[in-house]
Amino acid sequence: MKSLSYRTLWGFGAGNLGFGLVSQIIAAYLVFYATAILGMSGASVGLLVSIGIIWDAFSDPIMGYFSDHTRSERFGRRHLYLLVGGIGVTILHVFLWNISIEMSGSVKWFLMVFYVLSIKTFMTIYITPYTALAAEISDDYTDRTRIQAIKTIFFLIGLFLATAFGMAIFFRGTVLYPVGQLNPAGYRNMSIFGSVLMFFSMAFAYRSTKHLIPELNARLLSNPSPSFSSFFKEMGNAFSNLDFRSVVFGYLFANIASALISTLALHVYTFTFYMNNNGIALIVGIQLMSSILSQPFWIRYSDKYEKKKAVHTGILIAIAGTFYFVACIYFKTTVQSNVLWLIPFGALVGFGTGGLFTMPQAMIADTVDSNALNTGKRQEGVFYGTLTLCYKLSQSIAIFLLGIALDYLRFNPDLPVQSEFTAVGLALLLSIGSIVSFTFAYISYRPYTLTRDKMLEIHNQIDLLKANIK
Repeated sequence: MKSLSYRTLWGFGAGNLGFGLVSQIIAAYLVFYATAILGMSGASVGLLVSIGIIWDAFSDPIMGYFSDHTRSERFGRRHLYLLVGGIGVTILHVFLWNISIEMSGSVKWFLMVFYVLSIKTFMTIYITPYTALAAEISDDYTDRTRIQAIKTIFFLIGLFLATAFGMAIFFRGTVLYPVGQLNPAGYRNMSIFGSVLMFFSMAFAYRSTKHLIPELNARLLSNPSPSFSSFFKEMGNAFSNLDFRSVVFGYLFANIASALISTLALHVYTFTFYMNNNGIALIVGIQLMSSILSQPFWIRYSDKYEKKKAVHTGILIAIAGTFYFVACIYFKTTVQSNVLWLIPFGALVGFGTGGLFTMPQAMIADTVDSNALNTGKRQEGVFYGTLTLCYKLSQSIAIFLLGIALDYLRFNPDLPVQSEFTAVGLALLLSIGSIVSFTFAYISYRPYTLTRDKMLEIHNQIDLLKANIK
C-alpha cells in the first residue's frame, strides 16, 4: 500500500482519544465512585467490574470475527461499526455517572451493571474494528510502529484528560466538599465532557479513512462465509501461532500491572499519601506526559533494536519505577502531602509503559501477516479481539480480587483517614502486584521471533500469492 498522508495518519489516530478518555474514566474512577460516593461495598463493586470486563472480553473476538467477515462496498469491513459503537458510547456514558445516591443499594448495583455492560458492548463494537483497521492501512514494518505510536499518543492524551486534567478541573475542592474527588457533581460534569470528545474523535477516525475502503476491500485474499464452527477454528488458529501467543501473554501480564496502578492509584494517593486533587493531577499528568513524549524514542529504538527488545526495555524501566514506589511507601511519613517525592515514580513508569502501549499492537499486526501467508485469510479482527479477550479476562479476575482486598484491608468510605493497616496495605498491593506482573510479562515476550528481515520475506511472499490469485 502507498504511504499514508499526515491527514489520514493523524485523523485516524485521533479516533483513539475518545476511547482512551472514556475507558480511563471508567477504569480510574468507577471503583472509587461506587464505593466512596454511592456507598457500595468493595466486594459488590469488584463483582460488578469483573462482570463488565468478562462481558467485554468475550465480545471482543466475536466482534472481530464479524468485522473480518463483513463485506460492504460503502463501509468496508470496519467503518459502519465505528459509527454505531461511537454513538452508543457517547449516549450511555452520561447515564452511568448520574445514578442517584438516594437509591437503594440493590437498585444502584443493577443500574450500574446495565450501564456498564451496555457501554462495554458499544466500546467493543467501536474499538475492535478500529484496532483491526490500524493493522490494515499499512503493511510497512516501520510505518506500523508509527501508526501505533500516533494511536498511543491520542490514547494517552485521553488518559491525561481523564485523570490529570479531569482531577484538576472537575474535582476542585469546595466549602461543602474540601476533598474534591468526593463531590458527586464532578462525575456528572466529567461524563458530559467524555461523551462529547468520544463523538468527535470517532468522527475524525471515520472521515479520515473512509477513502481507503475500496483499496482495503481489494486487499482481501478470500471471502469466506461466517459460521459458528469457523469462529472457534479461527480463534484456535490464532493461538497456534507462537509469536501471537508470546504477545498475548506478555500483553496480558503487563495490563494486570496497569489495572493495579489505574484502579488503586486514586485510593493510594488519597488515603496513603494524603494528596489533594492538584497533587494527584500532577503525578498522573507526569506519568502520562512521559508516556506521550516517549513515543519518538520507542519508534527509533525499535527501528534499531527490533520491537521485542523495545518491549523488554520498557518493562525493565517500569519495574525500576515501581521499586522506587516501594521505597516511597517505606518513607511514607516523609512523602505524605509532598507530591515531589512521587514525580520520579510517575516519570519512570510513564516512560516504560509508553513502549508497552505501542509495541504489542504493532507486533500483532506482524503476526496477522505471518498467519495470512499460511492460511490465505486476513484475520485482524480475530487476532486483536483474541488479544483483548485474554488480557481482559485476567483483568477481571484481578479487579474482582481487588474489590475483595478493599474489604479485607478494612477500607471504610465513611472515614476521611484510613487506618495504618489499610493505608499501607493498599500501597503494597499496588506496588508488589505490579512488580510481579511486569516480571511475568518480560518472560512471556521472550519466545517472539518476528524481525524486520523476516517480515520483509513474508510480505514478498504475500505479494506473489496475490499476483497468482489475480
